Order: sequence, then C-alpha cells, then structure tokens
Amino acid sequence: MTSQELITKFLQFFRAKQHARMPGASLIPENDPTVLFTTAGMHPLVPYLLGQPHPLGKRLCDVQPCLRTSDIDEVGDLTHHTFFEMLGNWSLGGYFKEEAIALSWEFLTAPENLGIPRERLAVSVFAGDQDAPRDEESARLWQQCGVPLDRIAYLPKADNWWGPAGVTGPCGPDTEMFYWTGEEPAPSKFDPTDKRWVEIWNDVFMQYRKTENGTYEPLQQKNVDTGMGVERTVAVLNGYGNVYEIDTIAPVMAAIRSRAIRADERAVRIVADHLLAAAMILADPAGVTPSNVERGYILRRLIRRAIRYGNALGMPSPFTADLASLYRHGYGERYPALMERANVISEQLNLEEERFVATLARGMKKLTQRFGQSGSGAVISGADAFDLFQTYGFPVELVEEVARERGWTVDRKGFDAAMQRHQEQSRTASAGRFRSGLADTTEQTTKLHTATHLLHAALRRVLGNHVQQKGSNITAERLRFDFSHTAKMTSEEIRQVETLVNEQIARALPVTVKEMTPAEAEQDGALGFFGHKYAARVTVYTVGDFSKEICAGPHVQNTAVLGQFKIIKEEASSAGVRRIKATVQ
Repeated sequence: MTSQELITKFLQFFRAKQHARMPGASLIPENDPTVLFTTAGMHPLVPYLLGQPHPLGKRLCDVQPCLRTSDIDEVGDLTHHTFFEMLGNWSLGGYFKEEAIALSWEFLTAPENLGIPRERLAVSVFAGDQDAPRDEESARLWQQCGVPLDRIAYLPKADNWWGPAGVTGPCGPDTEMFYWTGEEPAPSKFDPTDKRWVEIWNDVFMQYRKTENGTYEPLQQKNVDTGMGVERTVAVLNGYGNVYEIDTIAPVMAAIRSRAIRADERAVRIVADHLLAAAMILADPAGVTPSNVERGYILRRLIRRAIRYGNALGMPSPFTADLASLYRHGYGERYPALMERANVISEQLNLEEERFVATLARGMKKLTQRFGQSGSGAVISGADAFDLFQTYGFPVELVEEVARERGWTVDRKGFDAAMQRHQEQSRTASAGRFRSGLADTTEQTTKLHTATHLLHAALRRVLGNHVQQKGSNITAERLRFDFSHTAKMTSEEIRQVETLVNEQIARALPVTVKEMTPAEAEQDGALGFFGHKYAARVTVYTVGDFSKEICAGPHVQNTAVLGQFKIIKEEASSAGVRRIKATVQ
C-alpha cells in the first residue's frame, strides 16, 4: 500500500461516515499562538475544542502535515521522523467513545478498508489515577468489537493520556492501537514493552479541562481527536523494517546510498529525513529562511545536520538541493508548493550549504589556533568542544577526528554533559513558549490577540497595503507581531500606529464573527495571508469598520475592554520582515 492509497482510503471512509474533510493547516501556524511549527493536528482546532462552532460542523477528518524536533536525536532509528503526515478524524461535541472506537475498529479490520487480521492487533487504555478513573468503558467497548481481554493493557498517564496543550486546556484519556510486526504469530497476551508491537493509531477522549490550579474538571463539550501516522502505518502494513522504506522516502534513501562513500544507515536516514523537513518548511508560502532565531534556526539546524551527516557519508558538496528535489515526486501531488517554490527551495539549500562549508572552515581555523601548538596527549575540554559546536557548528565527531590525527583526545563526557544542559534549556524554553500561548485563552491573552487585528490594520494604513502578517506570538504579558516591511519604522510611523490603534479602542468597536466561504471572505475584504488551504467555510472576525480578517479566535466582544495600546519595541526579524512587541494595559 502506498502513502496516497492509505490517505485516500482513510478520507473516503470517514467522509462516508458524514465527516467533512478539512484541508490540512500550514506547517507555519496561523497567528503562531503556541508553537513554531504545527506539531499535531489539534493545534489549528483549539478554539473549536473549547466550544467555538466549527464552520464545517462537528464531524471532521483531515491529513495534517506536522513537524517535530523535540526528539530529533531519535531520528535515524526505525520509527522517528521530523516531518510526518497525520490522519485524523474529529468529533467536536458530537459522538464520543462508543462510536469513535467502533469507527477505528471498522477501518482497521474491515476487508474493504485496511483488512488487518484481528490477531495482529492489541490496544491500551488509561489505567486511572487521582485525577481521573480507570477507563473501563473503553476496555468494554474494545471487547465488544472482538478484542480479547488479554490484548488490552491498562497503562498510566505517561502512556495513555493526552494534553493539555498548554498549562490549562482540554485533555483526557486516550486509547492506542498496536500492530504486531513480528514474523512469528503474535503472543496471546499483549506486552506493551515488546517493541514488535508498534502503535499505529490513537483515539483521544477530551473529556476534561485542566484548570490553572492543576485540577481536572469535566468539559461541557466532550471531543474526540484521533491520529494515525501515515509513515508508520504504511511501513507496518507493507511489512517494512522501518519507516524509511515507504514509497515517498525510499527513492531518496537509494539516491543517498548511491552517492555515499562510507556505509552508515543511520546517517543515510538522517540526511533523508532532514532534507524532507527542510524542503517542506521552505515550500511554505510563509517564507521561512535559515537564520539564527526561532523557525529560521530550526530550519538552519535541520539543513546543517543533513550536511554534517552527508559529509560523514563522504558525499561531495553540494548535494542538499539535488536530493531534496527528489521529494517532488513522492509529495508534489499533495503539496504542490514543492513544485511552485522549487527554485526558492534549491536556492536556499545551496546558499546554506555554501555558508556551512565556510563555517566549518572557520571552525577548523579556530581549532588550530587554540590547540595547534599542543603536543601529543593534549586534551580538548568538553567546554571547548561544545563552544566549537555551538559557535561554529563544528561537529564534535570532526573535532575527535582532528584530535586523533594529532594525538590529542576530546573530553567527550564533558561535551555530552554540556550538550545535555543545552538541550534541557532548549526544551524548557520550548515548553515555556507552548505554555504561554494562546491555547490558554486567558483574558489578557485574548485581549492581546484581538489587539493584533487592530495593529495589523493600522500598519497597513500607515505603511501601505504591502504589509502582511508573517506570524505572531502572544503571551499574557505582550504580543509579538511579525510583518512584511523592508525599512525600519520611524518614530513618527510608530506614533501614528499607536494612535490609530488607541483611537479604535476608544471608539468601543464591536467585534463580530461570521461564517462564509473563502471566496466570500475575499470578496468581503477579509485578510488572510498564510498561503493557507482554507476549509470550505471559515470564520471572519470584523472589528467595527477598521479590521476584517480570517481567524479562528478567541477575541473580545468590544475593543473598549482592551486598555491602552503601547508599542514596546520595533526591530528586524529576518530579511524583509519587521517585528513589533506591544502590550495593552
């Protein structure tokens, strides 16, 4: 089965079950409320999970492109990817556990669907704790489907609980479905620790809301959020040993192996994975390019990591653009931007590869300057090795290779400890970003979100209609708004924007919402600048006679409650993009 065949079967099945198909959201989250990239299908749906009516109704399905770097060190094993596609079906206050489990079982086992033999399947459910009871209901429903009791495992919150996305928000127990990948018949009793059982689907039952004091209260609207990974499911259905053998990735793997001088399958997988992720980021119309901050930094890290491992394989540079172009064949039909922005993708990859080659040269010079006079037996400290890595992007493996040639050693334990501290700091910062995002829907965050609409409209009036939103990050303390503009704003322009926004606040403008088609929204003058594949119906928020944008929410009902708007800082974000930080008090 190919990736496209699985996607088609899934969407056709759920459309036949009265689920409206949503277009996949951009990899770059609209309004960037919580994360740098879309890491799960639920992120674009947070307002609807919290009760806002969705324009397409209560039953939805989609295929969502996702990108995660939280477990980048695991990439190269049998199952992990940076970029992946997630199939999902959703119930927003409609059906719940009984129908969700029945639908999952029917799609997995019915001959006209995936036709998986029942003896190859097992499930896990939530074991219960002080926050929520043991999920006996899901276990009973699986038994009604025909799953033997020995094939049902009760697992703790770490395994069978999802959410919330931030500090507070919707969450609940989940039930996971596993496929037996062993060559011999599956054992009668399900052992979740046996790696031959591979998870392929997850049904999340969002029936609680975690409050700010850490307690869990029942949600008025109970939701179902499911996710089936395309790559992993295609791999197990075809009996492949790993996710890199599937139809969309295997040709690139073969191309890398044919160019490599040295054999290292993990390195081949990392190059293939990272170039796919980089191509998908560069294909997004949001226009992310390699840089040293935020999304640009993630992109740069992926490209440079691919180059590092490509060099370890002995592939001559340049190679990134040529290999990345091969993904147009496997993904171009679903993601036409890979074709439309092919020149941009190649140009940025070639440029970054040139930069990194120069960076490596500088790192080698620094290494020679610092240790060139050292005799045999010298030790390069872990701190020095990490500084070369962090400052110059100089791989520790290359430091060790140079050291061996000169009779030196590298304090690898010290380097690993420094790297671990760095990764912990990065994870903490990433979690902080996620916790402080719009998903918390606090009063102050909602005010600042509404203020971004006024700011956007004011910037277009003062600077011109070329201004387009390029992203934002909103916490309870401040808003950060990125927009297209090449020149630094003058003091007078900043003053004019502030004045315009505060005038609209003083006018006590009503904030209204209306559902319409994307074509109707465009005709009505609504803004929407994210290269989005919008759903058949969208929500348009209008602020009096001043602003009109396609957006999900939440928003205040009247500008009078916003308070005084103040721009704290205006600065460059990236080439052709400026950034404003502001607050309301």
